[in-house]
Amino acid sequence: MQEEIAMIEKNKTWYLTKKPQDKNVIGVKWVYRTKLNPNGSVHKYKARLVVKGYAQEPGVDYGETFAPVARHDTIKLLVALATNLGWKLYHMDVKSAFLNGILEEAIYVEQPQGFEVAGKEDYVYRLNKALYGLKQAPRAWYSRIDDYLLQQDFRRSENEATLYVKGTNSDSQLIVSLYVDDLLLTGGNEHLLNNFMAEMMKEFEMSDLGEMKYFLGMEIQQCKNGIFLSQRKYALDVLKKFGMEDCKPVATPLVLNEKYVIDDGKEKANSSQYRSLIGSLLYLTASRPDLMYSVSLLSRFMSSPSHTHFSAAKRVLRYLKGTFDYGIWYEMGCKGKLEGYVDSDWAGCEDDMKSTIGYVFSFGSGAFTWISKKQDVVAQSTAEAEYVATSAAANQAIDNMSAISIAQNPIQHGRTKHIKVKYHVIRNFIKEKEISLQHRDSEEQNADILTKSLPKPRFEKLREKLGVTKTNTKEEC
Repeated sequence: MQEEIAMIEKNKTWYLTKKPQDKNVIGVKWVYRTKLNPNGSVHKYKARLVVKGYAQEPGVDYGETFAPVARHDTIKLLVALATNLGWKLYHMDVKSAFLNGILEEAIYVEQPQGFEVAGKEDYVYRLNKALYGLKQAPRAWYSRIDDYLLQQDFRRSENEATLYVKGTNSDSQLIVSLYVDDLLLTGGNEHLLNNFMAEMMKEFEMSDLGEMKYFLGMEIQQCKNGIFLSQRKYALDVLKKFGMEDCKPVATPLVLNEKYVIDDGKEKANSSQYRSLIGSLLYLTASRPDLMYSVSLLSRFMSSPSHTHFSAAKRVLRYLKGTFDYGIWYEMGCKGKLEGYVDSDWAGCEDDMKSTIGYVFSFGSGAFTWISKKQDVVAQSTAEAEYVATSAAANQAIDNMSAISIAQNPIQHGRTKHIKVKYHVIRNFIKEKEISLQHRDSEEQNADILTKSLPKPRFEKLREKLGVTKTNTKEEC
């Protein structure tokens, strides 16, 4: 508590003043970060002063609250880019990040219990900067660091509001990706990187965590010949959570040619447990494109799962048991070429006859973004299903190229009023030579793994093509 108050005072987060008669005074409370001791007891190791944000009034105590955060795809793209250029990835953490956010509104809070100023117990604090718990705290912090980075001559990506780049020459370029109070940094010049980190530590209370090893739930091993990205620990936790740590492994996530429908006539399963299982598996798809199709398919039944659906989900866990230490390998020395594959089945969903789109992109080696989902419309032919899928992949390709080049992108995403505008935009991309389309035979179609269940040999072949491999196959990690 003393450390937290000292940090607040050092940061000039507030000042003591008489209680205003016409203003809302918000309560505060102490909360603790905890961890388990080896004997299982709970150890409180960090006190945090938190505002009771539920007492805030919209339009009075707060306005805008949204703050962008980095996407998993962006982080993986930076991993692929850094590997391609032979750069190291570094990690910094902002201490008490939200205390740096400048407030636009007049916010008054009570004095924290146990720290009332003697003789001024009826006074309150007027906040200069944000405190944890304020609805606008994330927004205020983002605005603060965004302003700082722009003042330091960084450019913000038009497509990713948390991605900043300084310089144009690869030898002097710096890249920063922001996720709340965690910063990923990379660049081609160690001296410039060290200087920038030193300047950041002068401006904000920060911790230099060294080479990046863990970010957004992903484990990052920076090796001599590349970078290995996985969620090994989380995969083991999922198996343990659902009592499958000792199950017998299987070679593929789904039974070949098995069809699943919403109303299959089977007894209903525990929907809460099913949703928890699918949610856990969905989080694993951040580093496991080989799980994407099966988990996306089974997520369609979360509202009313049957025992058939639950058995299929448990099979995915059995597949995970045999591949828990798999991840994406980004190999150094591969040519930096953006390449994507897109595929679609036709009317694969038995319930509404909609098709499934699958696409995957890589930059150099190893996939960094992938998707498997039902299309929004019912396609009337295989060609139409593939056209809709290709248009979605083209939009993604444009975004990817923009992130790589940090060039402004006039193409905006979102639903359009007319489907023709949305799905025919691909013609303009081709005409302007922003993308190039090439037909691939089924045997060369890497996105096939994202649209249907496959036999073991083909599944394993495509899995390898996406860069999914075991941890212990990589030397010097």
